[in-house]
Amino acid sequence: MNPEKPSKIDLNRNDMPKQSPEERRHNFNEVALGYTAEIAMTEAKRCLQCKKPRCVTGCPVEIDIPGFMSFVVKGDFASGIKRLKEKNCLPAVCGRVCPQESQCESQCILRNKGGEIAIGRVERFLADWEAEQSEIEMPPKAKPTGKKIAVVGSGPAGITVAGDLVLLGHEVTIFEALHKAGGVLTYGIPEFRLPKKIVAREVEYVKKLGVKVVTDYVVGKTRSIDEMLEEYDAIFIGTGAGLPWFMDIPGENLNGVYSANEYLTRMNLMQGYLYPGSATPIKKHARVAVVGGGNVAMDSARTALRMGASDARIIYRRSHAELPARAEESENAEEEGVVFNMLTLPVAYIGDENGWLKEIECIRMELGEPDASGRRRPVEMPDSNFRIPMDAAICAIGNSPNPLVPATTPGLDTTRRGTLVADQETGKTTRDRVWAGGDIVTGAATVILAMGAGRKAARSMHEFLSKKP
Repeated sequence: MNPEKPSKIDLNRNDMPKQSPEERRHNFNEVALGYTAEIAMTEAKRCLQCKKPRCVTGCPVEIDIPGFMSFVVKGDFASGIKRLKEKNCLPAVCGRVCPQESQCESQCILRNKGGEIAIGRVERFLADWEAEQSEIEMPPKAKPTGKKIAVVGSGPAGITVAGDLVLLGHEVTIFEALHKAGGVLTYGIPEFRLPKKIVAREVEYVKKLGVKVVTDYVVGKTRSIDEMLEEYDAIFIGTGAGLPWFMDIPGENLNGVYSANEYLTRMNLMQGYLYPGSATPIKKHARVAVVGGGNVAMDSARTALRMGASDARIIYRRSHAELPARAEESENAEEEGVVFNMLTLPVAYIGDENGWLKEIECIRMELGEPDASGRRRPVEMPDSNFRIPMDAAICAIGNSPNPLVPATTPGLDTTRRGTLVADQETGKTTRDRVWAGGDIVTGAATVILAMGAGRKAARSMHEFLSKKP
């Protein structure tokens, strides 16, 4: 009998300690407090150490999940984090924001009995344990190849590509348009869900591997892809999806109407949540409506609460069952006091005499037949218009890629949605020596999917560079 296998199957997941709703809605400290060593070891013991682990097939970056779990059971955390980082250079990030419930955990054999292993929580524990150690063990690097690679964008896809390729002996430089690296991890996800010191720590790790990071560098303006190809042997484009969508309804130009990108970037990257301690002035709103039902909508509404809103609400055109946000995020929002107006669609923003938002006109919806997404299509109910008094509205209905790089790169094909055309398995674009991955290819998706695309591209780029004279 395998001594690491439990003699009796334990279906009880260990809860994650977290701040109480009453406390956390008034601060920007991290909500989830993480496992202790004892809880992590108890949770890891629940792993059945399957001979054919389905959880690994559900992981976009192919982490050896039973492998690192077996080390945690023994209390050998150093070996556990080493095994984990063989495939994932951002474990502290993934352990916090990846939707494990629809990926690795969804494939756990215990899922059939409702008792899947809390893989992400143990992953987070290992990453946080490593950060507390005086020294971090660095992985071995191959001999220098003399090949130079430029990575455009320092989000999850770009960091993964850079980390993989630098270990293979290539010289890698990341070019980031903003003044801090991290991409959406830095500008998009709030402090209470992903502390920025953790993002900075993960970026610093990649730099210690030997990756150069250049900030305030806008590829497409500072230098074009064609100009960079004169210096670099290969280029990876991972510029994400930072162009916000709006609803194209009356009143969108009123003061107090924001895109979620603008609102969260001001709060996170520019540290508006610390104002007046920061240099970013923020108008505090009393009644804030967030249009949308994804994680970005939840982040925006929960941020508004912490900024002092007495009324922060989600306006979503479908029912609660169709919310695209992680269940954990919508539950946290409800616990903190966010109000949910379901089956509701804004049709106009109404301003006061000074051009500031004062009301949102909405219409009630009902659900019809399923659409292409598999969710039931929302249908307007005639003569059901009503108004909600609000002094701010945040539009969180999605994003497209910024068109700057495609527009300045002849021969780089895009789809009708503005995403780059790239091979799903290799990341190769329609331009020679140019690869791409992450949201610039898929549209807005998850951190781990972007990392998976980065890993595939890195393999393809290394294969190409190994053959290139």
